[in-house]
Amino acid sequence: MEIKTIAILKPADEVNVIIGQAHFIKTVEDLYETLVQAVPGIQFGLAFAEASGPCLIRHLGSDRNLEQAAIEATSAIAAGHVFVIMLGNAFPVNVLNQIKAVSEVCTVFCASANPLRVVVAEEAGGRGVIGVIDGSSPAGVEGEPEQQERHAMLRRFGYKK
Repeated sequence: MEIKTIAILKPADEVNVIIGQAHFIKTVEDLYETLVQAVPGIQFGLAFAEASGPCLIRHLGSDRNLEQAAIEATSAIAAGHVFVIMLGNAFPVNVLNQIKAVSEVCTVFCASANPLRVVVAEEAGGRGVIGVIDGSSPAGVEGEPEQQERHAMLRRFGYKK
């Protein structure tokens, strides 16, 4: 078995990425419907890697560039039943519970705008996701100024009043 890390490339720094695993070709349509119902006017691209039959990367989206980025990330990961969603004008918190509720979704590995690397194991012609490396390691513990900035940021984003 060989273990590799795969860097996930995003079309812009502010793009958020959700990576998960599902189990059925219907995943593409169900995730698409879930996303467009969750946030009106959402911009996204999604791709899903089949694990049997023709083993194609199935894809849909509301934004062609984000859809292409999701296809490229899914191709780079190259693990069966993995899906990648690239979000343009929404945060994962706006859609994550709805995604987890899709009946085909088995797990969500990450949801982040940070630099991401996916850790995969490759063996006998197949790949599986072991986990993700999301951003950087902690540099310390927040103090009062950092707490105040965190509270202010949540209010700027509209998540707290």
